Amino acid sequence: MPRSEFEPGQYVRHPQKPEWGLGQVQSAIGHRVTVMFEHVGKVLIDTSVVVLELARAF
Repeated sequence: MPRSEFEPGQYVRHPQKPEWGLGQVQSAIGHRVTVMFEHVGKVLIDTSVVVLELARAF
């Protein structure tokens, strides 16, 4: 499996969906990153399509 640029525990934001709020990476395998977002719950993101932005938790 290819290594992902993201690691579990990191905080991210979806640039096209700011209303989703802050998300925390749950798992990351290659381009498949599972993120738990504040306002929509768990979402599987394909990072070859969506460029997630790293964020700091507040």
